[in-house]
Amino acid sequence: MTLRRKMMSVAVASVMAAGVAALAPGLAMAQNYPSKPVTMIVPFAAGGPTDVVARSLAESMRKTLGQTIVVENVAGAGGTIGTARVAKAQNDGYTLLLMHIGFSTAPALYRKLSYDAANDFAPVGLTVDVPMTMIARDNFPANNFNEFLAYVKANSAKLSMANAGIGSASHLCGLIFTSTIGTEVQTIPYKGTAPAMNDILGKQVDFMCDQTTNTTGQIKANKVKAYAVTSKARVPSLADLPTMDESGLKGFEVGIWHGLWAPKGTPQPVVDKVQAALKAGLADPAFKNRMTELGAIVLADQASPAALDKHVKSETAKWGAIIKKAGVYAD
Repeated sequence: MTLRRKMMSVAVASVMAAGVAALAPGLAMAQNYPSKPVTMIVPFAAGGPTDVVARSLAESMRKTLGQTIVVENVAGAGGTIGTARVAKAQNDGYTLLLMHIGFSTAPALYRKLSYDAANDFAPVGLTVDVPMTMIARDNFPANNFNEFLAYVKANSAKLSMANAGIGSASHLCGLIFTSTIGTEVQTIPYKGTAPAMNDILGKQVDFMCDQTTNTTGQIKANKVKAYAVTSKARVPSLADLPTMDESGLKGFEVGIWHGLWAPKGTPQPVVDKVQAALKAGLADPAFKNRMTELGAIVLADQASPAALDKHVKSETAKWGAIIKKAGVYAD
């Protein structure tokens, strides 16, 4: 072998050794992962729609990971406080984020964020998509969606619409609804879905657009009036409710998708293990049945980093334009 070939062989071997050395920490971490409980941050209050999804999913993912997944609620500022917590967490796979569509709307809604949504996270995969329902206090005058729409337009000055806070799913749905019908009503932001629902039940506010994971039980118990769902097709668990599209608001569709993220820099072998647990969790009959009961659609075929990354980019562009046009911003 010539001296030149020997030098080339040594160089190639050095590069390969360096590559193996770079991968070694991640591989070693993945082999032992998880060796302790994993924390799943939900950036909203306990008992809300995202919390319901998280607790069901955590239990199903536990079966594959072999460790408890502790759901921690870090509420505030439309989900941005909890999201920031994950962005700054150690990137070892022991802190995960379950967040909804607000991940894509926050960059437009908030003038300043303490994290970079595009660069501070490692996507794991999409989880579920949850339709919204238009509901009102049980003594609201309208008895169907057409009557509801007419009443809102005729009495907008004296009506109030609740939401779970700036950036919440109910806020986004209400924003699209009032924009679509060309009518403004007084909006009442709450610190979470639970207090908003409590005031609907207590007849302190008039109506709200919220996720089926939060409203289905109240609808079936006849504690609220329900007028329509926001999905393209009717929701099987609420089959009597028409869609807004078939009720006259052509093209109206709002789905609240949820995704799972880890902090940026989490070793790929660890992300792969989390994704495998996610896919198994979404396929778990107990989880699927629970989501079906609540009207949610399980996105098992999109439980991958690439699918979530693509979806976030598309949604960020779409909602950025909507929010800019509406001129609605948080502090």
